[in-house]
Amino acid sequence: MSLSIPGRRRRGGFLTPPWWFAAPALLVYALVVLYPSLSGMVYAFTDWSGIGDSSFNGLDNFRQLFRDDAARGALGNTLSLTLAIVVVQNGIGLLLALGVHTRIRSRGLLRVVFFAPAVVSPVMVAVLWKYVYNPAPDAGLNGILGAIGLGGLRQDWLGDPSLALWSVAGMVVWQFAGYSMIIFLAGLSGVPDELHEAAMIDGAGRFQRFRHVTWPLLAPALTINIMLSTIGGLKLFDQVYAATGGGPGYASETLSTVLFKEAFVLGHYGYSTAIALVLALFVAAVSLVQIHYLRGREVNG
Repeated sequence: MSLSIPGRRRRGGFLTPPWWFAAPALLVYALVVLYPSLSGMVYAFTDWSGIGDSSFNGLDNFRQLFRDDAARGALGNTLSLTLAIVVVQNGIGLLLALGVHTRIRSRGLLRVVFFAPAVVSPVMVAVLWKYVYNPAPDAGLNGILGAIGLGGLRQDWLGDPSLALWSVAGMVVWQFAGYSMIIFLAGLSGVPDELHEAAMIDGAGRFQRFRHVTWPLLAPALTINIMLSTIGGLKLFDQVYAATGGGPGYASETLSTVLFKEAFVLGHYGYSTAIALVLALFVAAVSLVQIHYLRGREVNG
């Protein structure tokens, strides 16, 4: 039996105690992230060079962006890189998750080993892989290929314009496939054993159990993984800049590296802010479309 005071009703809103605890963090976030981001958007419509005054130039920066061959090429590279990362990273992550979800004794150690690269600095990963991609015939990956009798496959992995972008994709997949694995493992742990047992009784094989039992129940984990890998691919910068600098030529240039060079190398801060604004809106639009489709897939199967 509960007692209530007549005439008094609980009211929610910004003045309730939960908001009191969240207010300091929200204030810091607004001052450090929201205010600089929103105020910085103004420079996308100016010709500011980073020093001195700026003048309003309307949509000139955006017109220049869509006429710039380097920016269009960087957009194509960004989309290709993102697609490769999403498909390969999540495919490998799913296979790793299925492998370490079994009852093998070393599954705990394997989970740690596969996840470990995800906690390493992306710049350190890029430096490590520059040694792996050493173009010398007896070093790194080329040395391994020669040792196993595949010397004909030796390449200048980061120096060949046709391979540089995919070499960067390889190092990103190597670093974050274990991260995708952990999310898939969380999804696999939520699949009831009773469903697999019932399917086995009905005569379903391993592939059929995966297709009709496991895969539909992995939909939430797949949604999270695709969202994270897509956003990470679209705004990828660290590994590209540390490994290739966007080269050779413009072969591995992405929107993030173009943005950086325009701002901090060429001093075109207004133009770089326009690129940043377009990139942010593009990432937001892609994310909204993905979340709508993937959430619908979760509901409708």
